[in-house]
Amino acid sequence: MKPSREEAFTLLKKYNESPALIKHALAVEGVMRRFARESGEDVEKWGTIGLLHDIDYERHPDEHCKKAAEILAAEGVDEEYIHGVCSHGYGICSDVEPTHRMEKVLYAIDELTGLVNAAAIMRPSKSVMDLEYKSLMKKYKSPNFAAGVDRRVIERGAQWLGVDLKFLVDETILGMREVADSIGLGAPA
Repeated sequence: MKPSREEAFTLLKKYNESPALIKHALAVEGVMRRFARESGEDVEKWGTIGLLHDIDYERHPDEHCKKAAEILAAEGVDEEYIHGVCSHGYGICSDVEPTHRMEKVLYAIDELTGLVNAAAIMRPSKSVMDLEYKSLMKKYKSPNFAAGVDRRVIERGAQWLGVDLKFLVDETILGMREVADSIGLGAPA
């Protein structure tokens, strides 16, 4: 099965109750959709894989990506989607290597969306709508800020994609702006 967006969102909520994890999945979905659209790729497929990428994280954080494969296979999801989901943990919690451009984008932006989120909520506006590259990079260079975000993963992902960090960051911010209201980072009321 190649799940529709609605089916993928239902699956995500079946295995995750944490609002933070659901918002993260929505952020990653938004960024994946942006990258797909800008690359002329399958927006629905890329977005769905982004939405499902952490399906196992809430229940099985110590077996992240391994349990995702089991869960998705049991739900009848196509192997191509499972490979895409599991590849974002390559070298961290998975031995599934990202080979397709879509998988490399997911690998690169997963951690980056967390950093963008952290930077946005520290702004007076609490919004991604006014966050810019220069401001984010000040936070990026501070190892104590969002210390759990592995900058090496982001940089490796950019290298695999053959893009500079500025392009990756700018596109990630723009993708998150597109879904800002659904992830709680929209314009202040």
